[in-house]
Amino acid sequence: MLVIPKEHHADAAALAQADDGLADEVLKSAHEVAVLDGVSEGGYRIVFNTGAGAGQTVFHVHAHVLGGRDLTWPPG
Repeated sequence: MLVIPKEHHADAAALAQADDGLADEVLKSAHEVAVLDGVSEGGYRIVFNTGAGAGQTVFHVHAHVLGGRDLTWPPG
């Protein structure tokens, strides 16, 4: 699942620098998505790819909410 704010910020770093409370809203929304998707109790991961080297291909900040399976570490 994705959490995508309407307000434009190119990536998570830009979102953090904006300091307008939107980062907090995105994280709260990610948790709500995890609850609604039924993965919150088993554990989930919130991922922001920031920059092309990290795999970012869409330059509008968005959070990936991953769960419902075993998530290994390190990812990728």
